[in-house]
Amino acid sequence: MQIFQIRKWILESPPIEWAILQIRELLIGALRQGPIPQHVAFVMDGNRRFAKSHRMETVEGHNLGFEALAKVLEVCYKSGVKVVTVYAFSIENFKRSKYEVDGLMDMAKVKLAQLLQHGDLLDRYGVRIRVLGQRELIKPDLLADIDRAAKMTSRNGDAILNVCFPYTSHDEITTAIRNTVVDYSKQLPVQQRPFSESHIKHTIRSRHLSVAASRIRDRSKSPSSREESDMEDSSSSSTTLHPDSPPADPTVLEKEHEDSEEEFRSKYPDPESITSEILNDHMYTAGLPPLELLVRTSGVERLSDFMLWQCHEATDIVFLKCLWPEFDLWQFLPVLLEWQWRRKKDAERERGALSKARKMSNLDKAIFSSIRGVPPSNRRSQQSE
Repeated sequence: MQIFQIRKWILESPPIEWAILQIRELLIGALRQGPIPQHVAFVMDGNRRFAKSHRMETVEGHNLGFEALAKVLEVCYKSGVKVVTVYAFSIENFKRSKYEVDGLMDMAKVKLAQLLQHGDLLDRYGVRIRVLGQRELIKPDLLADIDRAAKMTSRNGDAILNVCFPYTSHDEITTAIRNTVVDYSKQLPVQQRPFSESHIKHTIRSRHLSVAASRIRDRSKSPSSREESDMEDSSSSSTTLHPDSPPADPTVLEKEHEDSEEEFRSKYPDPESITSEILNDHMYTAGLPPLELLVRTSGVERLSDFMLWQCHEATDIVFLKCLWPEFDLWQFLPVLLEWQWRRKKDAERERGALSKARKMSNLDKAIFSSIRGVPPSNRRSQQSE
């Protein structure tokens, strides 16, 4: 504890603080010369362990964790990162005791207030706060504070801070699928098409039925046709008396079934058109850049149900042994440099593959042109030799 306080006192002394600030600006400026991830996510883990290891209160550990978050956010936005997503509270935490859940909720309220205290940072970089998760699980007073924070930063649009609270990826994916099903259960807007195929079929069928009905009425009125229509009357009466009997012509029923299916498909969206892009549009992160870098502190190497859908083949996942209050530019700088190095290697590999493909294409063209330039008789003589 004393070593930590001495280290903090030395780093906060004016000469050291000024020197560190200058070095920090130079390093951030150097980072901006290369590619920068547009979407970065953090699992802020280790606040309690940091407080326990330094013999301080748990609240103080969370306070230091938010100070670290403010510093990291400034590094991200100053470097050119557009979206930062942080894992603040999991839905699984509600399985704990009521006393602990209430304490976590109160802590979240304090954290949100601390975040709003850095309003100059949010306004300087045009950061808009978005809270992702199940709003109905949040207490009304805390929900009011969240809405107030979102309203205060709603005019900002240069960068985004996503606070996942309360959140799990399973819940996000389930909600996205449910909303997709709801959208595909709504009827499409009616389009008046007088010359559509279904409209023509319906008109022809109605005309045939009206003609058949008129003929039956004419036969029933003429005495000479009564005896001839006895069999028809008996069959029609049997059909009327026994409505559950199968139709006389199965092809008619099949045709009507196909027409009803076609009419249903014309009214509702086709479920076969649901793709991963459509599901992605129903996620909490819809419309945001793809996740390119995910960092978790405290040495735990698992995602803990965070950003499972957003992680893809090009996402770099980094697990660091340092605790979250210890995470700063000096811990984050090697991660960004390694990310830039990998992107440069990937770009060089793509350029090499493209150059090789062009060389092979030019070689094929040269061989083909050389073959076309030799007469057939010469080619036969060369083959016989």
